[in-house]
Amino acid sequence: MFRTSQAFSGFSSNDVARAREFYEGTLGLEVTEENGMLNLHLAGGGRVVVYPKPNHEPATFTVLNFPVDDIDATVDRLIAAGVRFEHYEGLDQDERGIARAYPPPIAWFKDPAGNILSVIQV
Repeated sequence: MFRTSQAFSGFSSNDVARAREFYEGTLGLEVTEENGMLNLHLAGGGRVVVYPKPNHEPATFTVLNFPVDDIDATVDRLIAAGVRFEHYEGLDQDERGIARAYPPPIAWFKDPAGNILSVIQV
């Protein structure tokens, strides 16, 4: 039924302007805005919608993963851009927040609304 449907994912934000600044300015994604919602344009033609929600509560799980070739270089660039990486109790992570115990290496960070994102080495 949906084999040819161009599905997309979405999640909320309590501040669409700050979200746009973060996704476009900090992460370097192509971002467009339509009807008060953001469209994050991903490589390969994928799309994620970020929609406003005044009573937004961030998810307690990863909502968006960014595959990267070199997690160390990517984490260093993001830290230089002001991104703070999460450290989770009981998870073996290095000082920058990269978990390597179970491949592939992964590190988590949050957007301005508290949504959890990751970079994951492929």
